[in-house]
Amino acid sequence: MIDELLKRPVIPVIVIDDANDAEHLAEALLAGGMDVIEITCRTEAAQEALLRIIKAFPEMLVGAGTVVSPEQASMCVDVGVSFGLAPGLNPSTVNYFKKHDTLFIPGVMTPSDIEHGLSMGLKLLKFFPAGATGGVSTLKSMGGPYASHGVQFCPTGGITLDNMNDYLSLPIVSAIGGSWLATKQQIADKQWNVIRHQVKDALAKAAEVTDR
Repeated sequence: MIDELLKRPVIPVIVIDDANDAEHLAEALLAGGMDVIEITCRTEAAQEALLRIIKAFPEMLVGAGTVVSPEQASMCVDVGVSFGLAPGLNPSTVNYFKKHDTLFIPGVMTPSDIEHGLSMGLKLLKFFPAGATGGVSTLKSMGGPYASHGVQFCPTGGITLDNMNDYLSLPIVSAIGGSWLATKQQIADKQWNVIRHQVKDALAKAAEVTDR
């Protein structure tokens, strides 16, 4: 699964309030050329939205984000997500996903976090919150010493169409996560064409610095 995820330079980070919008959202992403999605576990609709997309669109890589409790980790495994993410690094959550042979990408913000991840055999880490903690310059300085260990980062937080390639240009960055690709309000307003165009624009932008 990690090899499949590394083929995708942009991951939409989704907050969804109504699970009835899940299939329409997935269709908009696919129409724009994007076959990966991260549904954050921030709303009561998250579980059903995950289930709906996994069932209706087996061709998509469906991940769950903001996995911060044992209950959420169990739910993610039960519904069959392709991968999970969290804003921080909780060893119990890491081990739970490992036990169930599911890719998990914990969040890191310091060199100590990165080394903790390495000690657990993790090579793909989420840099969060990217923008608020210095952005590209911080990631470049902090992550550089670990490049020889094969560590890759997925920065999330404060990333936009305008700055995404600043991150993707770094060899240590595998992908970026972006909430602007389909905002909570756009989903609620059912702006599927707007989302489709935003996805197409992001993929075209990513193609300027990556061949994925």
